[in-house]
Amino acid sequence: MRMTRLFRTPLPLLSKGKALLIRLLMLPNIALAEVEGEEHLRDASGSPCIFVLNHNNAFESLFVPVLIIFLLGGQNVSFVIDWMYGHLPIVGWFMRQTDPVFVHNKPSRLAFLERRRIRVRQDVVKKCLLRLCQGGSIGIFPEGTMNHDPKVMLRAKPGVGHLALRSSAPVIPVGIRFPASGRLGRPPYAGRMTVTFGQPLRFGQLSAAYRKNIDEGCRTEAARLAAVAAGEVMLAVSVLCGKEYPHLEQKLNKEASTNHTPEATCPA
Repeated sequence: MRMTRLFRTPLPLLSKGKALLIRLLMLPNIALAEVEGEEHLRDASGSPCIFVLNHNNAFESLFVPVLIIFLLGGQNVSFVIDWMYGHLPIVGWFMRQTDPVFVHNKPSRLAFLERRRIRVRQDVVKKCLLRLCQGGSIGIFPEGTMNHDPKVMLRAKPGVGHLALRSSAPVIPVGIRFPASGRLGRPPYAGRMTVTFGQPLRFGQLSAAYRKNIDEGCRTEAARLAAVAAGEVMLAVSVLCGKEYPHLEQKLNKEASTNHTPEATCPA
């Protein structure tokens, strides 16, 4: 990206203070990020979308969401993130500005943070649906944790499938590649990256079948359909990020047999 674009791009949806903050946070992206497939963001302009990304390192956790918000002209995207990141000094404050959806499943190794964790079971998928209904967009790293394998993706948390099928919002796959991964044998902690946006995915018939099964109380079949949707989304992401996604047919029956509910399978 070029420096001239940093201040020429209008951010009409943000206050002057937040617009300046986003521009400052964009500086690492100007230096390190190459964007491909930006034309696919037209579907996201002004309408709720679900962005699904692969997850390599902590660097992208902050700067790729900033990049997406910038490219959308300041339209907010609430990312689903682990709760402890919201309590980190400085970084936590920046993340809270995007109104993230916090997941409280994972305990913190730090005692002073663990005392702040909410232990009441929360329906994260429902919280994401509420944001979408209010006109906001959602961002998810469905692998659930940082994946240091440069060639193979982790199996997605099936909550991404439940969210895709319970909402009518298009799903935009996003692949993040670090060129240095091949040389290092793992993604770098930070460095040059390519962020590629894919064509929006829609699940009209699959979503209708899913909702019918939910209405009829057939949660086993609904869970299977959610796993199918999650697999399709992750396959699209895998093509964009240059990794394999081997977690498909051999896992679908297992996903269905566990009779997961959306509450139990929310993205982490």
